[in-house]
Amino acid sequence: MTATAQPVPSVPAQAAHIRGPVSYREGDGPLITIRPGEVDVQLTATDATLSWVDGETRGSAAMPISIFRRYVADGAIDLFA
Repeated sequence: MTATAQPVPSVPAQAAHIRGPVSYREGDGPLITIRPGEVDVQLTATDATLSWVDGETRGSAAMPISIFRRYVADGAIDLFA
């Protein structure tokens, strides 16, 4: 008997503002800094995905939830209620 994957409940994206230095890493590459400004945040139990628009360019970054929470606690990311 094979196990069937259960769907992950969808959580709406939350608006946030990057205020201080926030960086992420793509694979084994260097740290990339996210520019200050508005972002959307999608949270799961293990990750936070930030997405933004900068002119005609769209960007996104995923990071472990523990690192995201540290950025919020340090004031580098402000979450909007």
